[in-house]
Amino acid sequence: MLRISEIGDSDGHVILKLEGRIVGPWVRELAEASGRVVDAGKIVKLDLAEVTYVDREGLKLLLTLEGRRAILQGMSPFVAEELREAKAVKAAESKG
Repeated sequence: MLRISEIGDSDGHVILKLEGRIVGPWVRELAEASGRVVDAGKIVKLDLAEVTYVDREGLKLLLTLEGRRAILQGMSPFVAEELREAKAVKAAESKG
């Protein structure tokens, strides 16, 4: 399960506080929630401090969101390492 709480921010950003696991159907929920913010022309900040696990599709989404100027903050060392590895795989795939 993933809880997504939208918090307004005074500098034109919108913070999405995430709690739980970014897996399965919750990946689509996060894509829709963050897409609404990005489509409104705002920058989304994802507070990942309470995220315990991210599956492969979730990692792909986080990388896509980063490419759309999302700011990923507060992630645990475990999630940070998963994201780092996903970036390395993506870079290797793009080379060749």
